Amino acid sequence: MSHTEQAPVFRVETLPAGFHFVATPIGTARDITLRGLDILASADVIAAEDTRTARHLMELHGIPLGGRPMVAYHDHNGASQRPRLLRMAQEGRSIAYVSEAGTPLVADPGYQLGRAAIEAGVLVTCAPGPSAVLAALTLSGLPSDRFLFAGFPPAAAGARRSWLDGLAGSDATLVLFESPKRISRLLGELIQSFGGDREAAVCRELTKRFEEVERGTLADLSERLSERSLKGEIVLVIDRAQHREAAPEDVEAALREALGRLTVKEASSEVAGVYGLKRRDVYQMALQMKQEGKDEG
Repeated sequence: MSHTEQAPVFRVETLPAGFHFVATPIGTARDITLRGLDILASADVIAAEDTRTARHLMELHGIPLGGRPMVAYHDHNGASQRPRLLRMAQEGRSIAYVSEAGTPLVADPGYQLGRAAIEAGVLVTCAPGPSAVLAALTLSGLPSDRFLFAGFPPAAAGARRSWLDGLAGSDATLVLFESPKRISRLLGELIQSFGGDREAAVCRELTKRFEEVERGTLADLSERLSERSLKGEIVLVIDRAQHREAAPEDVEAALREALGRLTVKEASSEVAGVYGLKRRDVYQMALQMKQEGKDEG
């Protein structure tokens, strides 16, 4: 090698048979680890959620695919491709699996592949690295000693509301994924379930040139972002419930105020989230208030 040539940053080595899950950049291509590059350079088979993204990443870092097979593995073909990939591993081949972005198996179709491999007694290992969850938690400025990654909210309205109500009283910082098209809707729903004064951070385009973090209360964020058309993947981080002492007169006053602007169901969810109470108990109280109001009228 001449003095003008550079050695590649990766090294080719013999990997044990099995699955090697590699965390890939969520934005900036240089965020991948050296170990991740080594695995991509060395594996007998490359499996990828998006083969075009995986091929581009390897090209950027000078890793030749050579004659190695590249197998697409995603939500739509997982059931048919899992047996094929498991058979390859059982035959003695090493398989690198990469998500489209981020850490495999976290809100990712690779979860079922990893689970099937473990159940089959096949080696499963991971080269850790980029994670939208941890990046957003770091940038949010919210408590990180205990957090809950809740993933994407359900699409159906009823299931979505129950899901949010179930998270309202959590004593951990919450991390959610959401589409930029639905973030305004989600913030409005969170205000109903959690109350508008809960601190939160909307993180988007993480590690990219136009990375942005909007911090404030849920009410502030809802107002600020309502007129904006956002782009890019979004991670929403929400502070844990700060339960106040539930004095009966405080709960009653809060519930009366909420009933003046919300339905019984919405008002009871909001007040229950603020005071850390069971929603069904507050709901019964709200129904009683409504009935008393009718009797007085």
